[in-house]
Amino acid sequence: MKTIGLIGGMSWESTVTYYQIINQTIKNKLGGLHSAKCILYSVDFQEIEECQKTNNWDKSAEILGKAALSLEKAGADFIVICTNTMHKIVSEIKKYIKIPILHIAEMTVIELKKMGIDKIGLLGTKYTMQQDFYKQTLIDNGIEVVVPNSKDIEIVNSVIFNELCLGEIKKESKKEYLRIIEELSRLGAKGIILGCTEIGLLIKQEDTNIPLFDTTVIHAKAAALYSLDMK
Repeated sequence: MKTIGLIGGMSWESTVTYYQIINQTIKNKLGGLHSAKCILYSVDFQEIEECQKTNNWDKSAEILGKAALSLEKAGADFIVICTNTMHKIVSEIKKYIKIPILHIAEMTVIELKKMGIDKIGLLGTKYTMQQDFYKQTLIDNGIEVVVPNSKDIEIVNSVIFNELCLGEIKKESKKEYLRIIEELSRLGAKGIILGCTEIGLLIKQEDTNIPLFDTTVIHAKAAALYSLDMK
């Protein structure tokens, strides 16, 4: 079993979900009392969020790059960044280490292709929805991406940072998210990527008939299987 290096804390609420899913997957595959070999480096999300707001991606790359290096030195065989947005700087983080990084968007593409999805709605932070670093991975694999309008992008982003990252789950926010999901479906999306690791705390598959692809679940399961040399 490979040792997983987790860069968490962005937010810590969703990092908890990563830990649960990884260990549940290992137990399901191996049985008995088996659990994952993993090392967690949890960053201070306040520092990362300030880098995002000020467009200081170089500073955030330094923080996460050093975190990845610490995990490598501690014995991690590969890195899992427990957030979507910070995959924007994966290429910069890779400069600090020699071990691989399991990319969240690439793992999501695999799941979309299994389901035959060629047009997908994307929810996430405004950085994920508006910038190309995440969407381009989907587009390069022949998947068309639709995102909410500018007003709804702000709603989605605000709920993430001002509620979900603080552990607050509100019924009115769930109602707004479901409305936005319905709108993306009307625009032709055959499914919705929950492209922020906190969104799965608010929206579940039982809340809608539209197929949801929770990147936290996808990424965490992929990490567990990769640690076992399974696909």
